[in-house]
Parts: sequence; structure tokens; C-alpha cells
Amino acid sequence: MNQGLRNYLIVTGGYWAFTVTDGAIRMLVVLYFHLLGYSPFEVAMLFLFYEFFGIVTNLVGGWLGARIGLNLTMQIGMGMQVAALAMLTAPDGWLSVPYVMAAQALSGIAKDLNKMSAKASVKAMVTDDSESRLFKWVAVLTGSKNALKGGGFFVGALLLEWVGFRSAVAILAGLLLLVLIITATLLPAGVGKMKSKPKFTQAFSQIPAINWLSAARFFLFGSRDIWFVVGLPVFLYEVLGWSFMQVGGFLALWVIGYGLVQAGAPRLLRKSHHGQGPSGGTACLWAFILALFPAGIALGMQQGWPVDRVLVVGLILFGGVFAINSAVHSYLILAYSDHEKVAMNVGFYYMANAGGRLTGTVLSGWLYQTQGLTGCLWWSATFALMAALLSLRLKKPI
Repeated sequence: MNQGLRNYLIVTGGYWAFTVTDGAIRMLVVLYFHLLGYSPFEVAMLFLFYEFFGIVTNLVGGWLGARIGLNLTMQIGMGMQVAALAMLTAPDGWLSVPYVMAAQALSGIAKDLNKMSAKASVKAMVTDDSESRLFKWVAVLTGSKNALKGGGFFVGALLLEWVGFRSAVAILAGLLLLVLIITATLLPAGVGKMKSKPKFTQAFSQIPAINWLSAARFFLFGSRDIWFVVGLPVFLYEVLGWSFMQVGGFLALWVIGYGLVQAGAPRLLRKSHHGQGPSGGTACLWAFILALFPAGIALGMQQGWPVDRVLVVGLILFGGVFAINSAVHSYLILAYSDHEKVAMNVGFYYMANAGGRLTGTVLSGWLYQTQGLTGCLWWSATFALMAALLSLRLKKPI
């Protein structure tokens, strides 16, 4: 096994472990705090700092990774996630909105440091100029991550039902600490570190393609989170009467399936891009297709079709198309970047990603409370359409 593949597998393993805790903590907080009587908008507010600090972290983290190495920023992220989980083991009297928002802020910083580091590392580990290999490696990393995040949703719901909220977060903190120790021992120093010390102003992209892709990414992830983060799980629990396990299990299976489609995207798109990496036209086409599904679900619900069937079938189709969109974007950001500046470009791009998630999360709670799930879905379709229009400016990577 060559050194690049060995390091890729270690990074992927650490990313997998982190992702399970990230999915679990999301489901634990949504369900537990809804059970405590928090309104949908209040639950959304708990994630406000989680998403906001992701914007800052991706920008600063890309610059930091270029200076100190991506493996070190990944390990810092894991350590911060352990601390965030430990904060949530406090008694109920401590779990005020500001306190939980602070814990979620720490978790948001941790998540984006970890994600930026792992994905930027792939570019550093692909030593040749093979577009197909780069697309395959980043698709497998991202797709498997999303499948495991779905597993994390299930783990969170299961632990909440079996051992309660505090014991659940304590177990997750202990397991992630063990993984942190293992990866810190096995990974070499300096992956992704630039030879020169970049200035902070260099963190802002000067490449038009990366700026357009980042803008499209903002609306792409906003289109998902605007109905998926708060509106959907609360609707399944409150309106359809599903149990915690049913909600967590269904959303887990959805994210797992979404991740598997994402990991298989290079094979699914092989004929359309003739063995090469996808182009900006690919991103544009699939974003237009994506916009059709939330609009279709909303229309079906407004026409009085069976809500549970419309949601389940529509969500499955939305997830598959969204997965292909995400895989194409994840490839393009690496393809548009050179090896030397990959950490900063990826950090800038995921800053836009975090901005879209923040906007989608806040709107998910507010729109569900004021317009219901159909309102969330119509706004989701609008965001996906915006992602498609912005992708018209993208070209094929050179």
C-alpha cells in the first residue's frame, strides 16, 4: 500500500468516526429539546451558532490548515467535538438556550475544521493529475461520510431511547476521544501545509469559478436544510405521529442512501462525462432537476394526496438527486484548485456551504412555524433553482 492511500484511509476512518457523533448530536438535540417543550423556531435557534461559526471556521480553518497542516486542524476539530459533547452532559438546569447554543457553536467549529481538513487532504494525497481518480476518491469520502451521518441519526435516536440524553453524549465523547488518539498517532505531520506562510487575505478566493461554485453551493445546501433540519422531523413526529425511533430511523436510512448514491456518483455519471471529471454544465443540469422534487412534494401535499407516501417517495428521490449534485460540487472545488492553495480554496467554498446551512436552518424553523412544511418545500425549490442559475457560469476544469 502506497503512502498516499494509507494516509487517505486513516483520514477517512477519522472522518467517519467524527461524522457518526455529528449526526447523533444533531438528532439528540432536535428530539430531546422538542420533548422539553421548545418550539420549532427555538429548536432551530439552538443550531444558529453551530452554522454561523461554521462560516468563520471554514475561512479561518483553510488559512490555518495551509500554515500548520491539515492533519493538525483535523485533530483540533476532534478535540473540540469531545469538549462540546462533554458540555451537554450538564444537568437540565444548565441547559438553557444560550448554554446549548454555546455547545453547538463549539461543535460547529469542530465539524467544519474536520470536514475542511479531510476533504482538502484528498487533493494532497492524489499525486498524479488523474481527474477520474480525484472524482472517485472525493466521492467515496463524501458519500461514505453522509451514509455514516445517517447512521449517526439512528445512533442518536437509539441512545436517547435506551440510555437517555446525558449518557448518550458521554458515550459519544469517550469513543471520539479514542479515535483522536489513534489518528494522531498514525498520521504524518504537515499534510497540506504550504511551503510559504500565506497571509489571511489570501483565504478569499480570487478564482471566478470558485466564487460562482461557492455561491451555487450556498443555495444548494440551503435547499436541503430549509425543510430537512427542523420542519421535516417535527412534522413526522407531531403531524404523522411517528415515534423518536421511527423519525431517527427513517432520516438515518435517507442519509445513508443519499451517501451511497454520492459515493457511486462517478460510476453513475461515467457515460455522461466519458471517463473525465464532470463539468459546470453537469452541476447546472442536476440542480435544475433537483428543484423539481420539493415542488412536486409540495404540490402533492396541497392536492390532498396521502401525505406519508408523498413525503417518503419524494424524499427518496430528492436525496438521490441531491447526492449527485453534492458529489459534482465536491469534485469541482478540488479540480478548480491547485495543490498549493487547496486548503484555502476548500475553506472558502465550505464557508459558503455553512452560510447556506445557516440560512436553511433558521428558515426551516421559522417557515415551518409560519407556513408549514409546504412553505418550507416551496422555498427549497426556489433555492435549488438559484443554485442551477448560478452554475450556468461554471466551466469545465482545465
